Amino acid sequence: MKVVAYSVKPFEKEFLAKANQKKHDITLIFNSLSIETAVFAAGKQAVIVFSTDDVSAGVIDKLAKLGVKYIATRCASSNHIDKDAAALHHIKLANVAEYLQIEEIAVQTIKNLDLWEMNKCVGKACICARACKR
Repeated sequence: MKVVAYSVKPFEKEFLAKANQKKHDITLIFNSLSIETAVFAAGKQAVIVFSTDDVSAGVIDKLAKLGVKYIATRCASSNHIDKDAAALHHIKLANVAEYLQIEEIAVQTIKNLDLWEMNKCVGKACICARACKR
């Protein structure tokens, strides 16, 4: 899966790379997601975001136009994501469990990508098509 990860801190890079084990083509960038930086998602199936990223309706609209089908957040809360806009565009969402360490967050984030590749629904923030069976 082709993915761009936004707001990646230097200390996260190693954990994400180790968890990924070269399974997914992930571009790690320092920039936070915004209407201006959404362009980095062109040609990507998924984006990985953090709680400080702008995942508002306008940004989700732009991501959908770029072909993004999945948004994974590297935090337990998904309150920063406009779920109605994601549902409108049939974009699936996933988060990670609470109280995870940085390494565990990276592992769960990659696991979410793996599960999506197998057409499985993931995370408590999951928004799926009606056919999705948890």
